[in-house]
Amino acid sequence: MPALRYLRVPLQNRVDPYGRLFRTPARGTLMGNRGGALHNEAREIVRPWKTRRWIACVLEFKGRHRTVMTPRRYTELFFLDEAVAFAAGHRPCAECRRERFNAFKAAWSRGPVLADAIDLELDRHRKQRTWRASPESLPDGAFVELDRSPWLLWNGALLLWTPAAYTQRRDRPKGGAVTVLTPRPIVDCFRRGYQPQIHPSAFLLDSLGELA
Repeated sequence: MPALRYLRVPLQNRVDPYGRLFRTPARGTLMGNRGGALHNEAREIVRPWKTRRWIACVLEFKGRHRTVMTPRRYTELFFLDEAVAFAAGHRPCAECRRERFNAFKAAWSRGPVLADAIDLELDRHRKQRTWRASPESLPDGAFVELDRSPWLLWNGALLLWTPAAYTQRRDRPKGGAVTVLTPRPIVDCFRRGYQPQIHPSAFLLDSLGELA
């Protein structure tokens, strides 16, 4: 009798640009959380968020080790890159990504601003979920929806998001309006100079586009 092989099913803790939690073997370049435990004792997702503090963190910090989805501990979430985390409504962590958080705060407001105030505003915009704008008015780093798929605006083009990489490149549309996934206040931060960290596959597509 042949030996049985059991496939390990990925946990439902990956995040897409719409903010949805899904399963994929792809890990991504950033971790984050939504303020607490979203899972039960069986490591199943039972709620989409816990508090309005949605953050994006580094994968490793000061040698700390965690067992993913430990019961009664916060749920570790994973993003392809920072642009995806922003589209989903997360902001940089003020502890493990302090430099990025300070840069984000500076782009958010010229005066002093507390993390709680940012979280409150982002929570309000996450409930709106999408908005409309002309493609020409949007900065690099923003996500839009075309053909029911999320595309990243990058270097004058659009890049198709997939769980593991950006896989297609197309010209940015001209005229009209598109559905924007990235919350409006975060897009404003991009306009003021904050540059989100992008997955290396985007730069590969850039080079292929130049060669073509």
